[in-house]
Amino acid sequence: NKKAFVELLFWKSPAAIREMTEGYGSLQEGDGASRSRAPPWTPQEEQELRELYWKYKEVEGEDVIAAILAHLPAPGRTRRQVVKQLVRL
Repeated sequence: NKKAFVELLFWKSPAAIREMTEGYGSLQEGDGASRSRAPPWTPQEEQELRELYWKYKEVEGEDVIAAILAHLPAPGRTRRQVVKQLVRL
């Protein structure tokens, strides 16, 4: 490809660099961005999250998100995922 040299001069992101070095389509095989993507929230998890939020939002001196994470039945959720989902809801 005669234009590959020009493409090497203007990198856009680490993902673009990886595609250029490992071959185009390498990110679509499941090694790249899809690996770090969090699983979607199910309606049952959203309902449980709502209930836990309403239960712990008025507790004085306690971190609401920490309390929700301690009582959330789905393991593997991070603090950031919980906060993002609460804002979305």
